[in-house]
Amino acid sequence: MQQEPSDMEQLQEQSISTVAQMLNDCGIDADENSIETPTEGQLANLLSNLLKYGVLIASAIVLLGGILYLIRHGAEPAEYRVFRGEPSEFSSPAGVLSAVLSGSRRGIIQLGLLLLIAIPIVRVLISLVAFLLRRKFIYVSVTLLVLASLIYSLVGAYY
Repeated sequence: MQQEPSDMEQLQEQSISTVAQMLNDCGIDADENSIETPTEGQLANLLSNLLKYGVLIASAIVLLGGILYLIRHGAEPAEYRVFRGEPSEFSSPAGVLSAVLSGSRRGIIQLGLLLLIAIPIVRVLISLVAFLLRRKFIYVSVTLLVLASLIYSLVGAYY
C-alpha cells in the first residue's frame, strides 16, 4: 500500500526543483560550482572555434602546398652539401602573399604557417577586447602582457 507524500515532502521537492531551476537559469553548474554568464559561454565558444577551425584551415593550406610542392619537386634529388636558407621573399607577410599570388608552392606552405602563427595572436586580441568591454582591468593587463610578449617574439626575429 502506497502512501501519498505529506505536504512537507511536497514542499521540499518543490523547493529543490525551484532552486535547481534558478541555478540552471543563472548558468551555475551544480557539479562544478562555477558561474558562467551566457556572454562568457559565447566568448568561450568563439575562442575555441577560432582555435579549432583556424588550426584545421592552416593545416589544410600547408598540406595543400606540400602536396603541390611534392608533385612538382618530389623526384628531384636533395642537395645536402650546400645550405640554402629561406628566400628573401618569404621574410615578410607581404612577400608571402605576393609569392602565393604568383603561384609559388612554397609560398602556399608559408601562408599556412603564417596563419598558424596568427591564430593565437587573434585569440589574444579577441580576449583583450572582451575584457575591455567587461571592464575587467586585471585581465586586460595580463592579456596586454601576453600580447606584448607575442609581438616582441615576432618582431624580435627581424631585428
